[in-house]
Amino acid sequence: MKVLYFAWLRQRTGTGEEELSLPDEVRDLGGLMRWLAARSPGHASAFADPAQVRMAVNQEFCGPEHPVKAGDEVAFFPPVTGG
Repeated sequence: MKVLYFAWLRQRTGTGEEELSLPDEVRDLGGLMRWLAARSPGHASAFADPAQVRMAVNQEFCGPEHPVKAGDEVAFFPPVTGG
């Protein structure tokens, strides 16, 4: 699985992209965020407030209940505002 981080999530995790193999218990985006948060202090900081993180799987916006699997591309980014 390819995981992409944008804006302040990239700054906090210290990387823009990771290739990961997920444990069997990670089945959806919410589980992935919890698993990632346990990886390092930077990841914990990035995912400290899940309500402030938007996500996409294979370039489609999704919610935390969306399933994930090997081969997916997952992107995490801050809320987008216009004006």
